[in-house]
Amino acid sequence: MAEKRRNYTGEFKREAIRLVTEQGKGVGATARNLGINANLLGQWKREYAQQEHTAFPGNGRVAADQEELQRLRAENKRLRMERDIFKKALGFFASESN
Repeated sequence: MAEKRRNYTGEFKREAIRLVTEQGKGVGATARNLGINANLLGQWKREYAQQEHTAFPGNGRVAADQEELQRLRAENKRLRMERDIFKKALGFFASESN
């Protein structure tokens, strides 16, 4: 059976990053102490460095630009399906008129 994916709160992530940056502990040592993968902690650290204020929104919330991107992709998908339906209907009615 596959392992259940663990979720970490934004507070936990920020605290782990603080241990690495402010207390000068290494990423590997901190990750071992917290029981997480060092690569995961490194990823959190990079994400936090790139976008400190918007990193780790928590509770499944995404940044506003990501939310808009998801909405636009869903709308694009819906419009493509409508277009395909109209194309098929046009072909059907064109063949019936002959």
